[in-house]
Amino acid sequence: MGLFGFGKKETIADVVNNLPTSGVTVLSLKSLDFIAPGEWNNITNFDEMLRIVTKESDGAFLTSVKNRVIELYDNKSEGYQSAMRLYRMVDSTDKALGAAALADKISQKVSLLSFMQYLTPKADTAQAIDLTLKLIAELLAFTKINGIPGDSFSDFVKALGDYSGESKMRMAALVCFDGLIPLGPDFINFGMDTLKKLSPSQLEKNDTFSNISADIPGADTLSKLGFIKTGFSTAQAWMSSFIASNNLTGDKVIGKLRQYVDVSDDKLDYLAAFLDVFTNYYEHTGTQTLAIRMIQRAVNEV
Repeated sequence: MGLFGFGKKETIADVVNNLPTSGVTVLSLKSLDFIAPGEWNNITNFDEMLRIVTKESDGAFLTSVKNRVIELYDNKSEGYQSAMRLYRMVDSTDKALGAAALADKISQKVSLLSFMQYLTPKADTAQAIDLTLKLIAELLAFTKINGIPGDSFSDFVKALGDYSGESKMRMAALVCFDGLIPLGPDFINFGMDTLKKLSPSQLEKNDTFSNISADIPGADTLSKLGFIKTGFSTAQAWMSSFIASNNLTGDKVIGKLRQYVDVSDDKLDYLAAFLDVFTNYYEHTGTQTLAIRMIQRAVNEV
């Protein structure tokens, strides 16, 4: 993404308007509707989002709000572009060339077997590192959107309990698609154990870490690893509570996914890899969260 045409800046309105209305990302998120029934509305039109969030219909007012949102996003001293980059980066490392573009064309039930050529299941350790880094990206994006210090762990965990709509769906997908399906019911402890055994040099070999390292507080990789450990540890209780309160199991999630993805039992190892390659749920819902928060702020400033 970045620029459209020659020299035309990408606005937050452009980013929202370019979100897909169908495809594997949308279908996979819909499979998690049972966790937050009816909460996620896949808004892919910025003007529609303006009307829904503001509950206003006055054209002049909506235009003023829209212009203010575009100003805020364009101002690099604000954290919004940085948050957008984080949401994109944690998804970007998973894509097979051409596969994601193909996935966006799909709207009916998808056959996993059709895409086996693109898929290589990750080792558990790599999967666990990616899981922890997605959570850290969420923490960092949260602090950038809210203009608070990057190590605001307690504020973040408190906010997680209040997440709703697209933000809650993003965390549900993190728990289900990056935790339960690839790593099993003990994924939280496994993730923490993986971090405890991890050396800075091993962390540096991870593509996701390379993409977001500059945003993680710390003077060197060792201190950044310490930050990741603290962040993941702080969110452990919330993840456990989220799983318990929604009665989540791998089998339950896979059962819901099967309404949209045709997968046989002997190919379940490939399901997590399929979701990695063919979805960008973090960027998709992150874009929606970012735009909604900016609209809410702009309303108070117009």
